[in-house]
Amino acid sequence: MGTFIIKRIMSIIPVFLLAALLTTGMIHLSPVDPAEAYLTAAHIEPTDEILAQKRHEFGLDQPFFMQYVNSIMKICQLDFGISYLTNKPVWDEVIYRIPATLQLALGSLFIAVLVSVPLGFLAGVKKNSAIDHFSRILSFLGASIPSFWLGYLLIFFFSVKLDLFPVEGIGTWQHLVLPSVTLALPLIAMYTRLLRTSILENLQEPYVLFARTRGINEKTIMAKHVLRIAISPMITGLGMNLGKLLTGTIIVETVFSWPGFGRYFIEAIFNRDIPIIQCYVFIAASLFIFSNLIVDLIQMYIDPRISRKVGNRL
Repeated sequence: MGTFIIKRIMSIIPVFLLAALLTTGMIHLSPVDPAEAYLTAAHIEPTDEILAQKRHEFGLDQPFFMQYVNSIMKICQLDFGISYLTNKPVWDEVIYRIPATLQLALGSLFIAVLVSVPLGFLAGVKKNSAIDHFSRILSFLGASIPSFWLGYLLIFFFSVKLDLFPVEGIGTWQHLVLPSVTLALPLIAMYTRLLRTSILENLQEPYVLFARTRGINEKTIMAKHVLRIAISPMITGLGMNLGKLLTGTIIVETVFSWPGFGRYFIEAIFNRDIPIIQCYVFIAASLFIFSNLIVDLIQMYIDPRISRKVGNRL
């Protein structure tokens, strides 16, 4: 286990180097001159002299390799520069907005797990029953309805017509319900189908037949053996979607005017605030890396077969 963790941590380094390369190359591939974008945001006339001064200040007059090295050094110090629009450190701006996005992402994950685990389990155990057909319909709707349309639909019915939840803002649990449900529905669709398929596959495994021949209670077999192993693919999906949720709540945050990191990123794109965009790319890569590492460790704990396979490879 310890060797596996060390090897996984070492594998993170190339990904971070690639993320730094992307953030540095973004400046060269973009048609927008960062110096000009900064001056435009500051309402300063971009003369040749001032542009040259700002390019030197940002290090844009250096060779690409030196810019890449400087980018790595700054990332290690969590220094992403100054926002062109607010003239404040980008990292401070991001830290201020991350809790709102984290609250929204965890709220949607909680709803998704709360609904999909019992629904997927029952759909797998009671194949072709009414609850199985209901899970299929819900999965179809969750996978096919666009998030922005679902968000406006929930606002129309539950905020405008019924006046049960606020339309926008943050602060109370009522503000969290509609955007969390909007984000959770596609996850419910995916996790329900994953768990149902995994339950059906594990019910055919020899260990289930062996447990039944030993006279073990059916509920014990389902809860302690089948569900524990079958939930492994769902945990993988949770890990992959945690990073996606934290960086991909852009549409929902825009629809519900949620003051999170995703909405901040959209504003940065419209304002050509390149330091914020670079910071977003790095944070997205970091979240995917660490969420997948955590998922691997959880799976090794839940399913002993994975631990043995890893041990044999090492």
